[in-house]
Amino acid sequence: MTIQSRLQDISGLDGIKGDEAGAMHKEQALVSGGLSQDDLDFLSNFPEEKRKKVLAKVDLRVIPLLLFLYLLAYLDKTNIGNAQIEGLSKDLRLDGIQYNVALSIFFIPYVLAEVPSNMLLDKVARPSWYLGALVALWGIIMTCTGFVQNYGGLVAIRFFLGLFEAGFFPGAILLISKWYLPDETQQRIALLYTSAATGGAFSGLLAFGIVKMDGAGGLAGWRWIFILEGIFTVVMGVGAALLLPDSPGLSGGWLEPEEIRYLELRQVSRRIARPGDYREKHFDLKALLAVLTDWKMIPLIFANWSNAVPNYALKFTLPTIVSSMGFQSANAQLLTIPPYACGAISSYILSVLADRYKWRMPFIVGPQLCVITAFAVLFSKAEQIRSNIALCYFGVCLACFGMYPIFPGVNAWNVANQAGAAKRAASIGFLVAMGNAGGVIGSYIYKSNEAPKYPTGYGTSLAFAATGIVAALSLEFLLWRSNKRHEGKEDEIRAKYSDEELEEMGDRSPLYKYAL
Repeated sequence: MTIQSRLQDISGLDGIKGDEAGAMHKEQALVSGGLSQDDLDFLSNFPEEKRKKVLAKVDLRVIPLLLFLYLLAYLDKTNIGNAQIEGLSKDLRLDGIQYNVALSIFFIPYVLAEVPSNMLLDKVARPSWYLGALVALWGIIMTCTGFVQNYGGLVAIRFFLGLFEAGFFPGAILLISKWYLPDETQQRIALLYTSAATGGAFSGLLAFGIVKMDGAGGLAGWRWIFILEGIFTVVMGVGAALLLPDSPGLSGGWLEPEEIRYLELRQVSRRIARPGDYREKHFDLKALLAVLTDWKMIPLIFANWSNAVPNYALKFTLPTIVSSMGFQSANAQLLTIPPYACGAISSYILSVLADRYKWRMPFIVGPQLCVITAFAVLFSKAEQIRSNIALCYFGVCLACFGMYPIFPGVNAWNVANQAGAAKRAASIGFLVAMGNAGGVIGSYIYKSNEAPKYPTGYGTSLAFAATGIVAALSLEFLLWRSNKRHEGKEDEIRAKYSDEELEEMGDRSPLYKYAL
């Protein structure tokens, strides 16, 4: 095995440039950075079969539990829509936009607490305890929702639910990064998005069964939705604290010593070989300013909102829309399952295709066109929804089919065009936060006094989807034009700038080739 191929195996580098002498320099850097020659030999000679085996073991212990916990987070965030058609607003005497305010208040702490929570998590020795505590706390809050008596209590409960749920998703991504190399994380994170759509399907199924307890203990069926789902979440939070793996070094109970050594050493080797991929600071003001002044973020935000605004709006209102078709509440709960199933299937399949073809734009614009078609149908036919049940239900399914693949595609497109770990991390957090801010907008566009036509809801969703298409196509053209403008000018550019200056520019370097 050559030195160059050894380095690729050790640090996960794709195509190290340079000759044998340059590769030798890299290997010397790994040794001087803290790896012994024995460590280098162990990593480079670790069999491929054993590597696949250890990653499979990690996948089985880490990913399913995170997927299930994120599914619970989605359930507990959106089951208020299921409770709504079972009498929540009537029993709490909500009027006007009070229900919409209760929906939107969730997103204020949800957006503001994401980054501080991850900063705290990064300093905790046992991430399982921290994440498990978050899950248990929002489970307690969810259980308490079943006992609220008025509008003020509902708003307070939704605020604290957003506060404790905020840290889970970014925390799950941070935990994944402690187990996998960067080029192994994308598919695992994409599965988290898919579980959100699956959670929507489970929400209707659970509500269908739970509301049959209406009157038990003197409580309405909608209250039992929150109580039972909340208690189960608390139990899973305790389970997460006990079962969720923290790091390879703390997993001697199910990993062999050589597997632990391999997982730890490959992270160390990559940190040394690519120090720019790791941050020493928890908060990097320079990286944040670079994101805020990056022109690419503007079209990415609008492309993101083509999913976030209509998606958050629909997930809170879908049971009511299905109920307005003439179905009784029990059947309406069940009929919310197929639309979310469509979203889960499309999200996974289109993510796989986008990775295979390494081209993001078509797999964002295609779903956006589905969203436009869906809401155009609903906008034009919902006024006579009981005369157009099949067509309108198809529109709802098509909307979910189109919405769920958009955010994974936009997020992957963003990551592919950000140089440097600090800016990349800041851009991910910023894009997620802006997407959640879209939830505030979405909370207000379906007005109860406009049912069943919902012109504001369907019209606003249609407008955001159309704007997202313009944004995605504009970004594709601008990135393509930038690549073309600097094509074949490497010698001229290198004569003008030093290597240090080009590296400092990051993705603004004229030599940086944008991913389309």
